[in-house]
Amino acid sequence: MTHSLHAYALACRDAVATIASLDTVAKRRLLHRMADALAADEALVLDANTQDMKAAEANGTSTAMLDRLRLDPKRLDGIVAAVREVATLPDPVGLVTRRDTRPNGIEVERVRIPLGVIAMIYEARPNVTADAAALCLMAGNCTILRGGSDAMRSNLAIAASLKRALREEGLPEAAVTVIDDPRRETMVELLQLTDIVDLAIPRGGEGLIRFVAEHARVPVIKHYKGVCHLYVDSTADQALALDLLIDGKTSRPGVCNALETLLVHKDIAPSFVPKAVARLRERGVDVRGDATSQHLVADLAEATNDDYAAEFLDLVIALRVVDSIDDAITHIRRYGSDHTKVIATRDTATAEYFIRAIRSAVVMVNASSRFSDGGELGLGTEIGISTTRLHAYGPMGAESLTVERFVVRGTGQVRHPS
Repeated sequence: MTHSLHAYALACRDAVATIASLDTVAKRRLLHRMADALAADEALVLDANTQDMKAAEANGTSTAMLDRLRLDPKRLDGIVAAVREVATLPDPVGLVTRRDTRPNGIEVERVRIPLGVIAMIYEARPNVTADAAALCLMAGNCTILRGGSDAMRSNLAIAASLKRALREEGLPEAAVTVIDDPRRETMVELLQLTDIVDLAIPRGGEGLIRFVAEHARVPVIKHYKGVCHLYVDSTADQALALDLLIDGKTSRPGVCNALETLLVHKDIAPSFVPKAVARLRERGVDVRGDATSQHLVADLAEATNDDYAAEFLDLVIALRVVDSIDDAITHIRRYGSDHTKVIATRDTATAEYFIRAIRSAVVMVNASSRFSDGGELGLGTEIGISTTRLHAYGPMGAESLTVERFVVRGTGQVRHPS
């Protein structure tokens, strides 16, 4: 496809005017038709995914990546439900976020409009094909999807369903364009199309995201990794904290909102740490701790600085006992990744102090890190997570795929009357 990539991208850009002009009713109808098409094509999509899984397993793909790649009827139902939920969300296009009348009588509004063409670069997540398309369309955008070779059959099968829905609605299929050439040269070419692509969103491992950021000439939303922390305060409900720990680390360890580091206040450590290690080990978790936690659990492996900085994406967690909440915050600032931080505490003032002091896209108080997800936070689904404080910060939904512009209404006012 590399020789015709520019033509495919131009077709996608040309479709923007049509998609951006759709009203809310038309967009909702389109998304429901897409969900219907995906549900009807379940057997085709799952068969394509089975082929991808077999090839990935033969290539020695990691357990975490296999988990992200795998589809089954339940997960496909979740994808269909996510598309339907996006269809029910408030339409961000045309939203007036501010209105003011100036002393000279002109009315100034700030109004949300579509970004244009969004390039999605992603690995081993076939759900992103549907999620990204749905969110982009709801925000009046078109999208160019460049998935990895490991999920190519799955991505193409899902995209075929989405394109059929576009066709049946009389809309340009190019509004959802899939790049079926997995070579990095093609990705670089896509990232150089400054006259076509308005924003690139990479979604995958740190290596992919750094590659995109280094080679792109278009704006990039970045999220390098998710080193998520749970801090258990001295006043924490221990049973609650244990539930947050087990859910955050073991429910799905291969995702970016899984816990990677546990910090425990020294006052609660003698009673909490042994219970936490025991519960984690019951779930097969490799726990690595500092000297204090090793004193509390004799056979605990030593945690290194590299462990505290690691996004394990596996059944491994780093543990440290801290002297105070400020000690915990210092540790997080040194090793964290601006993704998600959790505090377990009974003290409201402590919780508010933690919220103010932590630089992180999502902060949780007495809730699992696994809720750091667009669907769980009311976005329907998410197109990605921004930890770079551009126009969006945190999980990104449809509204994050729009920008604000000024609309000025006057009655003939001029700045310098003659």
